[in-house]
Amino acid sequence: MANEDGKISIKNLLNGKFITRDLFFNQFKFILLWALLGLFYISNHFHAEKILRETQKLEKELHEMRAESITRTSNLMFMSKQSQVSKLVKDRGLGLEEAITPPRQIIVDR
Repeated sequence: MANEDGKISIKNLLNGKFITRDLFFNQFKFILLWALLGLFYISNHFHAEKILRETQKLEKELHEMRAESITRTSNLMFMSKQSQVSKLVKDRGLGLEEAITPPRQIIVDR
């Protein structure tokens, strides 16, 4: 990239002569290092975005499952009330009746 007097020439940059110069070959390892670091940075960025998308997807799925769990728990609590159980038994014609007398404790002497 430098002329014989050490100045950078745009003409040599555009026509490709700077590649054949000693300056390019002296700095080739450094340029290659920067290129590899750039590729690593880009791939790391894409990987981080992929993980972020997966995390957001899983959080949304967790939120939906939590809402479904709460709904099912609420329905189960409602259906297990004594009035609802007796209504279901009556509607299905199972022939069961509610106990009128309270339960008694049986004590056995050993």
